[in-house]
Amino acid sequence: MPDIKLRNQPFDLAFHPTESVIFSSLLTGEVKAWRYDDDDGSTSSSWSVRPSKRTARALAVEESGKNIWMGGKSGTLFQMTTEMGTIVREQDKAHDVPINRVFCVNENLVASGDDDGIIKFWDPRKPDPIREYNQHFDYISDFTYFEDKRQLVSTSGDGHLSVIDIRSNKNQPLTVSADQEDELLSIVQVKGGQKAIVGSGLGILSIWNRKLGWGDCDVAVDRIPGHPASIDAIVSLTPDIIATGSEDGMIRVLQVLPHKFLGVIASHEEYPIERIKLDRNSKWLGSVSHDECLKLTDVSDLFEDSDGEGEGEGEEEDDEEMEQDENEEEDENENEEVDEEADPDSDSDEDMEVEVEKNKKKKKKGKGGLGDLGRGGQEQETTDFFADL
Repeated sequence: MPDIKLRNQPFDLAFHPTESVIFSSLLTGEVKAWRYDDDDGSTSSSWSVRPSKRTARALAVEESGKNIWMGGKSGTLFQMTTEMGTIVREQDKAHDVPINRVFCVNENLVASGDDDGIIKFWDPRKPDPIREYNQHFDYISDFTYFEDKRQLVSTSGDGHLSVIDIRSNKNQPLTVSADQEDELLSIVQVKGGQKAIVGSGLGILSIWNRKLGWGDCDVAVDRIPGHPASIDAIVSLTPDIIATGSEDGMIRVLQVLPHKFLGVIASHEEYPIERIKLDRNSKWLGSVSHDECLKLTDVSDLFEDSDGEGEGEGEEEDDEEMEQDENEEEDENENEEVDEEADPDSDSDEDMEVEVEKNKKKKKKGKGGLGDLGRGGQEQETTDFFADL
């Protein structure tokens, strides 16, 4: 499908939670909305507003889909309707410095993070912020919310990850991680919320196990190197498959636990990926970059086709093995007397078991590593992965 061409650089995007509408915020301070077709992804412009003359950096849509929040370089926080873009609230100087990220926790709570690492909680029914946190000392890069524990997790350019219990009235986080000695740029939940994956400035993915806590990184974190540049955006496609947007302009798909590089599904040439989001039907992956383009990529059939082919190949291999075993048994019966039925564990099966053990050892030796995920290192695997798509 054709990309949505923009006249200025986009910084963020968001999908409507219940309708086929996508939003984007631009360098000029504009917020634009488009309607798209669920089947072919064709788009048509819906509305465009310019609440600020300074850069619109961050967008977040309320869970109900009624309003959308925007924060940007001016430090002002705007609340607009998703239907027409009408401004219903303008929180002037919500932050003293530019707002870098906005996140709608629920209908009565919105979080905003700025370039100085300050996090503020807002209740749409009240004029002033209800709480403020200062555990970070560099820009807030991303948020994710764990509903089961009512915990909001933030990542920051200062190399720390912090956890806030939204039920607490204290202006102190529940915990702050150890220094990762790298910028933490993005975060997403996997494995049904049991774990979280964080992207960093050095191109390393870290997997955080919630059961082991957020503080001791040596115990709770498993690292996956391989990206040649910073991982600025992450989105979960399935409970164990993620898409990453990197500084080199490529959107990669990876399986986690066990770790496997599956391919590159989209590219913005050499322009850095700013944000990626998945729509409500898990069909369209939206991405924005410095190439003044909003790209929609269909991801609905990628893994269905891949799984189907794998299952077919497995069945064919099993049939061949069964035929081979039967032929071997017939040959043995002709050449020598057999007092009892043949052992089901044939030599070929033992060889297969040895080969599996070798493969397991190879995987253990390469634990956490995905090799070179750059443009050259992924060509062959990408070709195989997309051979029949």
